[in-house]
Amino acid sequence: MANKVISQMGLPKSIANIFAARNILTSKDALSLTEFDLMELLDVGMSDVNSAVTHISEMTCPPYQTALSLMEERVQNEYLAGHLTTRLKGLDEALCGGVPFGALTELVGPSGIGKTQFCMKLALLAALPTACGGLNGRAIYIDVESKFSSRRLIEIGAESFPEVFQLERMAQEMAGRILVLRPTSFAEFTESLQQVKLSILQNQIKLLIIDSMAGFVSGENDRDMKAPKQHSLGWHISFIKSLAEFSRIPIVVTNQVRSQNCDELVQYPFQAENKHEIVKDPERLNSHLVAALGIHWAHAVTIRLVLESDSGQRYIKVAKSPISPPLAFPFIITSSGISLISDNGIEVKGPEIHSIHCQGFDDFLTSVGPSYNG
Repeated sequence: MANKVISQMGLPKSIANIFAARNILTSKDALSLTEFDLMELLDVGMSDVNSAVTHISEMTCPPYQTALSLMEERVQNEYLAGHLTTRLKGLDEALCGGVPFGALTELVGPSGIGKTQFCMKLALLAALPTACGGLNGRAIYIDVESKFSSRRLIEIGAESFPEVFQLERMAQEMAGRILVLRPTSFAEFTESLQQVKLSILQNQIKLLIIDSMAGFVSGENDRDMKAPKQHSLGWHISFIKSLAEFSRIPIVVTNQVRSQNCDELVQYPFQAENKHEIVKDPERLNSHLVAALGIHWAHAVTIRLVLESDSGQRYIKVAKSPISPPLAFPFIITSSGISLISDNGIEVKGPEIHSIHCQGFDDFLTSVGPSYNG
């Protein structure tokens, strides 16, 4: 706005020419001076100066908008930007179409809850032809914890998209569109990220998945973390965010959970006396799981989806989104990947929005076996 050219604002030609002759070319040049300074520089009367300044101000200032128009504009922009559908109807509706392009989406939850299953399904959706609801491109999958399984990927594809995978050599083609990187050290992970930017331009990359960031990077609350490592975390946050904005592709990152320590559980002085009781109570400890990466990372993500378990039932919860209320969807994992039990989200309120539950999860894993967990 401040760099608008005065000659294009519709001022009387005589006044506009004087501004140009005095090298006052933009609205910033004019509005940075007082009326008396302008009167002296332009050698015109105060009435002409006031009239010109008023007109320049009106042309420079953005028009007012109502809260309703801002909301409608935000929603419209989300739709126009594009989304990668998750094929989970209720979740896609809550996110206005799915995982947004040009933004950072985080999946956080305990190990074995289904984060990798979710990621593999998204990778397939990025590779599928557009006629089948995919992006008809390639996906980069940075497999930090070596959980990616090509066999499971093909199984998910064959069960979810039989009309595509039954075609000759289509399974090989879809799998060939997913580029898997397996860094074995923090330095290799950093190098992989730096290579991704060039790969996005050269290989028609439509999705980047990092599974998981917590594999090499400690959160801010790690007492033993060294300063250089904390600095590295800041670099990764900035780089991944800028990569999302630059490439305009969806970036999905998984994050593990950890238990809060005793000091973190006590938020207020009056709780200090009951600290040991809290630690001894497994139910209360269980309700104090937090994301492994710290608060700086939490602020960096646009959307946070929490995958959790309560009394043996898995839920995927929209814990952070600029366009959706906090909602939780019960889900199961089958041979086709994650499936919602109901498309009607359960409204979440208060502290439950940011809590991460893992109640009854160990028993649940034992009963269903390890094949569909990840």
